Amino acid sequence: MDLLKKLDDCAARYAEVQQLIMDPNLVKDPKKYKDTMRENVYLSEICSLYEEYKKILQGIKDATEMITAEDDQDMKEMAREELKELEERKPKLEEDIKLKLIPPDPLDEKNIMLEIRSAAGGDEASLFVRDLWEMYTHLAERKGWKTETMEAQETEVGGFNKIVTSISGKFVYGTLRWESGVHRVQRVPATESQGRLQTSTVTVAVLPEAEETEIEIKPGDVRVDVMRAGGPGGQCVNTTDSAVRLTHIPTGIVVIQQDEKSQIKNKEKAFRVLRARLFDLEESKKQAERAAARSSMVGSGARSEKIRTYNYPQDRVTDHRINYTQHNLPGFMMGDMDDMLDALNVYAKEEQLKADVAELGAN
Repeated sequence: MDLLKKLDDCAARYAEVQQLIMDPNLVKDPKKYKDTMRENVYLSEICSLYEEYKKILQGIKDATEMITAEDDQDMKEMAREELKELEERKPKLEEDIKLKLIPPDPLDEKNIMLEIRSAAGGDEASLFVRDLWEMYTHLAERKGWKTETMEAQETEVGGFNKIVTSISGKFVYGTLRWESGVHRVQRVPATESQGRLQTSTVTVAVLPEAEETEIEIKPGDVRVDVMRAGGPGGQCVNTTDSAVRLTHIPTGIVVIQQDEKSQIKNKEKAFRVLRARLFDLEESKKQAERAAARSSMVGSGARSEKIRTYNYPQDRVTDHRINYTQHNLPGFMMGDMDDMLDALNVYAKEEQLKADVAELGAN
């Protein structure tokens, strides 16, 4: 059976990894150490499921033999009940194992740059940018992630035209990778005196943050300009040239950073954002080269794609890619998003599993 063969291979590899971990020289290579420990955790989870699976298979075998060989009718009936229970558990566990056998994306462990921008809807859209930013901030607090505001363009009404936040912690990109796209809100704006329902949109981009060693930025490829920082409506909030604008000449990417009073700190933040955008650009190229089925597992990932609607009058949030609806919108906006995020990740893995099976069939 192919599944058992794969599980046997994982068990053998797990034994090898256990030996690698015992090697004192492993810690001398930080990258290899990190990769090995990540693989160790992944394989240990598979082996745990494998042990459970073997117990079920053995239980089915034992119960079947008992039904055939046992003369006592009560014992036969007990064996039949046990067999029924085990055969009901087996398909679900097999599906769990197949999903777990899909190797995790190395990017899943990365920290992210979260960019939220106002799109259609004027002041109301800028207010929803703030609402979404607070939603992700609440989620980060619940998960013990660290957040740092990299850039914030506030509006006169208390919203943001754009806000960029660094989020660091365990499995951040893997959790939020499917949040990129257009988020639509339907509600009566606080600024609406007639009580009319308005539809506004904002865009969210989740960019895996790159290490300096992963993205090399040549000094000659970047033009650095300094200027005075400005506040809402063009109001000057700084009398020194602390704001920094980076222009990456080969790609045309522009990053402006002005949140810090220190030019050095603004420049450092700007380079972090630029590095993340360049890394995202490279990853997007790689994804475009992969099978179309894989690049569209949970929608296209295009920034222009409407992925979710937040409907306040109906107290619901709906993800259009997986036709998944949750109620209790106030709780969702306070970061209680786990059910939605889990559903997206499971769906993505199921689609990848289908793609893998289709690819094997084609070959």
